Amino acid sequence: MENTNNTTEKKSPKKIIAPIVGSLLLLAALLFAYKKITYAMHNEDTENSQIESNIVPIAPRVQGYVDVIYVKENQHVKKGDTILKLDDRDLKIRLQQAIISAKSAGANVNVVKSNAMSADASASAVSSSIVTAQAGIETAKANVDAAKVRVWNATENYKRYEKLYNQTSATQAQYDAALAEKEAAEKQVAVLEKQVQVAQAQLKAAQQQASASRTQASGVGTQVNLAEVGIQQQQANVDFAQLQLSYAYLIAPCDGYIAKKNVQVGQLVNPGQILMSLVDDSQLWITANFKETQIENMKVGQDVEVKVDAYPDHTFKGKIESVQAATGSKFSLLPADNATGNFVKVVQRIPVRIALLDDKSDKYDLRAGMNVNVAVKVK
Repeated sequence: MENTNNTTEKKSPKKIIAPIVGSLLLLAALLFAYKKITYAMHNEDTENSQIESNIVPIAPRVQGYVDVIYVKENQHVKKGDTILKLDDRDLKIRLQQAIISAKSAGANVNVVKSNAMSADASASAVSSSIVTAQAGIETAKANVDAAKVRVWNATENYKRYEKLYNQTSATQAQYDAALAEKEAAEKQVAVLEKQVQVAQAQLKAAQQQASASRTQASGVGTQVNLAEVGIQQQQANVDFAQLQLSYAYLIAPCDGYIAKKNVQVGQLVNPGQILMSLVDDSQLWITANFKETQIENMKVGQDVEVKVDAYPDHTFKGKIESVQAATGSKFSLLPADNATGNFVKVVQRIPVRIALLDDKSDKYDLRAGMNVNVAVKVK
């Protein structure tokens, strides 16, 4: 009997510890379940997400042979750095040709403007000739009128002397002088009338010359306009040649890392040929593909906790920037058409863009394509 009691006393502590351990395990399970349920009520998470960034293809805009490559694979470059240089000798020659053509066009404009000034001077001289001819006509007409008065006066004198001569009251010499005066006055009128005709002919010739001068001046003005348009065209050619020359230098459009470099010195490259890529590190974001049943309470601006697989001990912060307007399957090469064939309902994924708020930390080197887990605080 004594041995039995000792055995019972030894087993008693185990019987006491077992319920305690079971209770603790049950409490821990309940606490874990409570945390999971509470977390699920206030958060939506997914593993179907990764880090994204802009990847810029670097391609030339002109054809040429590669002269110098200034970067290496995975090298970091700054915006504005020269990445690559093409052989630009032929482009420089084209620029010089365009500059020479522009100078020639400028000289041509000066010549045409000089001709225009000469045409204007000629037109002014012709205008002066017209004024002079008109004045000459008026003077000739006045002279004719004055001569006619002298003819009338000489005729009256002749008539008086003729009567006196017939009455023997005047001498033969006086009669002859009166007759000569009359005939001279009549001939003077005829001469002056011819002068009026000559002056009128001169005026007509001056007017015709003025018309020709105006036509010539108009033609010269048109030539000046065309020459000035020629200058603008040649200047545009110079600007285009300078632009083409600048294309011989490939410049980094943003900060980032060189990747997939596929070019060598001396290689002939064509416009649009991708020589390398530039991974923009100025901005990183996350594309998280949530199930359509998860986005009911998602709104732009909600806080997001991000766990990067490469750094499991650190939690990054983020915010929802936008929710895509269509599911991912709508952008596939062959989108599903539920109106054909047998229908099988599949839960769709909707991409959500999440901005990383602390992606510039030097301690954590984030790269495009890294897998992440995201949790959105929806409530």
